[in-house]
Amino acid sequence: MIAVLLAGGTGRSLPPDTTFIPKPLMPIRDVPILEVILLQLKSYGITEIILAVGHMSQLFQAFFQNGERHNLKISYSHEMRPLGTAGPLANIIDSLSDNFLVMNGDLLTTLNYQNLFNFHIEREAAATIGLYQREIKIDFGVVDVADDQQLANYTEKPTISYKVSMGVNAFNRDMVKPYLAPDKYLDIPDLMMHMKQDGLPVVCYHEECYWLDIGRIDDYDVANQIFESRRSDFIKD
Repeated sequence: MIAVLLAGGTGRSLPPDTTFIPKPLMPIRDVPILEVILLQLKSYGITEIILAVGHMSQLFQAFFQNGERHNLKISYSHEMRPLGTAGPLANIIDSLSDNFLVMNGDLLTTLNYQNLFNFHIEREAAATIGLYQREIKIDFGVVDVADDQQLANYTEKPTISYKVSMGVNAFNRDMVKPYLAPDKYLDIPDLMMHMKQDGLPVVCYHEECYWLDIGRIDDYDVANQIFESRRSDFIKD
């Protein structure tokens, strides 16, 4: 299994540190988040990684080199300009395996990547989206009003539950290839919807796990706290 890690963003959501360090190289405690992901993928038997890089790409290469330090094979695909989350696949699609993973390089999760990949294979899917059940607690009384301005419902401090994309996906190479064009901008949500509208099987996978997208300062602080208290859940000895 090959995994493509998306690490080409500018990381502007976490200033000022990401002015000098790409977001995937930001440390949670003493380990860059991208290195945590690499160690996790390795524990699930993935030995080949392609890093899709752009912003400050030389830092990724200096830190990870060819992956030998982690007993991994790491190569790099360079973006001359931003290509979105799916666009970088066009330049490497012919070097990928029949089915492969694509994921963000700045998330903290205990997801079992092998389970998601097996589900993708079993369903013979064109694409599989990893989902996380997220809950938002509303600190106010929520009022629903009918068309005639009568009270319809009144719920004190409800919890809203919904599924979000984890930024972890699996694709079938032959099914996704027709949707890709070299150096053309394309995001994964648009790609998924194009395939679905064409009748291709796009499925969703969910399992109980921890997940956090490290995209905001508050989330980054939480990631540091969680990683310190549950390190063995994220990196297996």
